[in-house]
Amino acid sequence: MELQGRLEEIQRSGLGLAAISYDPVPVLADFARRRSITFPLLSDAGSATIKAYGLLNTTVAPTNALQYGIPFPGTFIIDRQGIVTSRIFEPQYQERDTVSSVMVRLGARLDVPGTRVAAPHLQVTTFATDQVVAPGTHFSLVIDVVPEKGVHVYAPGVTGYKPIALRIAPQPWIVVRQAQYPKASDYFFKPLKEHVAVFDGPFRIIQDLTIDASREAEAALKDRPQLAITASLDYQACDDRVCFNPQSAPLSWTVRLRTLDRERVKP
Repeated sequence: MELQGRLEEIQRSGLGLAAISYDPVPVLADFARRRSITFPLLSDAGSATIKAYGLLNTTVAPTNALQYGIPFPGTFIIDRQGIVTSRIFEPQYQERDTVSSVMVRLGARLDVPGTRVAAPHLQVTTFATDQVVAPGTHFSLVIDVVPEKGVHVYAPGVTGYKPIALRIAPQPWIVVRQAQYPKASDYFFKPLKEHVAVFDGPFRIIQDLTIDASREAEAALKDRPQLAITASLDYQACDDRVCFNPQSAPLSWTVRLRTLDRERVKP
């Protein structure tokens, strides 16, 4: 289980971990035993807490005896005073944010080895927040970029110049979400007396992906041991005197695939 695999890293970050479910105690106890779970799994009898917090998944009909009572999947970050500082939720119950992708989006630095990529005028290092994924897994690809001294690249949305863009090669069963870029700097180009949004120091791009949670995807991926993801980082680097030729740096990641745990014991 992804949460268990990241438990030590979570604790080193000063955080605790607990998961709440509508499942009864015997179901959770069996799951914890089979998956060697050591953090608390809390049984919310009758989904009382789920309902109290307005998290009841209203897409599941009360007539669905097996699934009615589940919450919308999500993560709360709570400080020592019991105040919720962040909440991240998914629109469908089949999808799950990994704790690593949540931590990255909150600005945490993960203890994950990166891959250096050759890119003119830039230092580029990439990694995936998770090495093992399953249908419904929502994880992130991270691209750390450091321009050479005196060099900048143009931020997304800039017109009249070639802005930086991360392009994920489309393939079945991978849902590509919008990439997240940091706040850009304001660059004043004196010869034209114009202000342009640029990245002129170290910055991070976070690209969220989801493995399709449909039954069709689960069946198609069942016998595949891994999934290769390819992309390109397109950009044009400039300094105060000249803009260099446009570049396209190839990027790739490989993640292992696992099947979903659908085994349950009778409550």
